[in-house]
Amino acid sequence: QVQLVESGGGLVQAGGSLRLSCAASGSFFGINAMGWYRQAPGNQRELVATITSGGTTNYADSVKGRFTISRDNAKNTVYLQMNNLKPEDTDVYYCNAKITTRTPFRPYDYWGQGTQVTVSS
Repeated sequence: QVQLVESGGGLVQAGGSLRLSCAASGSFFGINAMGWYRQAPGNQRELVATITSGGTTNYADSVKGRFTISRDNAKNTVYLQMNNLKPEDTDVYYCNAKITTRTPFRPYDYWGQGTQVTVSS
């Protein structure tokens, strides 16, 4: 069974930094794109950043220049380095991965359990 396990959330003051990690485990053929999304209560989940298996990245305008997404393909892990955090970055952050399973041989969307990031002013 494929699982995504997140870690690294917490409480930080404005201007501070946090690093989120998300590791995929289980039996699968391969991982395509990975990414981070965030969602506040009552709001839609929104894209923060994505990264392809080849390393091409994409960021939401609101985090460009402050957040950096990266991945370690050998560890099936994606990271989100968040610098110069602002109170408006407060949300639950979810990891996403498009994983091709062995049986059936097809891609699925998987989500982590979510990790709370709180930025105080």
